[in-house]
Amino acid sequence: MLVFDLDDTLYLERDFAFSGYACAGEWVQEQFGLKGFGQHCRNLFEEGERRHIFNRACEAVGLEADQDMIARLVDVYRNHPPTIQLCDDVLRFFARVQGPFGLITDGPERMQRNKVSALGLEAHLAHICPTGAWPQGYGKPHPRAYELMEDAATPGMQMVYVADNPAKDFVTPKARGWMTVQIDRPGRVHAPEAPDELHAADCVIESFDELDAVLAG
Repeated sequence: MLVFDLDDTLYLERDFAFSGYACAGEWVQEQFGLKGFGQHCRNLFEEGERRHIFNRACEAVGLEADQDMIARLVDVYRNHPPTIQLCDDVLRFFARVQGPFGLITDGPERMQRNKVSALGLEAHLAHICPTGAWPQGYGKPHPRAYELMEDAATPGMQMVYVADNPAKDFVTPKARGWMTVQIDRPGRVHAPEAPDELHAADCVIESFDELDAVLAG
């Protein structure tokens, strides 16, 4: 059974970030009458900032970045209805290949399910596993989600995981005998280099247009 990661695998994670920053900017303008917050966030992201975007954007527009404010902004960001779309190569793949397919994705459950809904993935995925539905500690590389996918698959079916982040995505399915495929998209968020051989995928592709040949080989 073919199982996918979500962020930077089926769509570009940066698009969710830009959508969230725009929504946060609208919220700041509605609540405080301050313009430009969302654009400041986007500019900081594009400059490489990841850890303190909201703090620095608050400073730029003159908003006090106390703990409560940052928590409110994070809530708006995580729970907004995202404006995102599947990558073109993913759309082509779903148009020519039939499932069943699965999905394993980390992150807060509501945020990830909002992404799944915005992308229309319910039409393509038979088994959706957001690890954020479980207590902390069950995200990748914990084996629980992979075990669930194995249970859902037809006995004897080859398990394949397609994902982007070698820091956590491949070490567990490789150890369980899955085939692992890394998608290395331009515009990805995470570094594509594996920390060691155990974490490295069996093969690396740049587009789902290459996936048919990998699966056939």
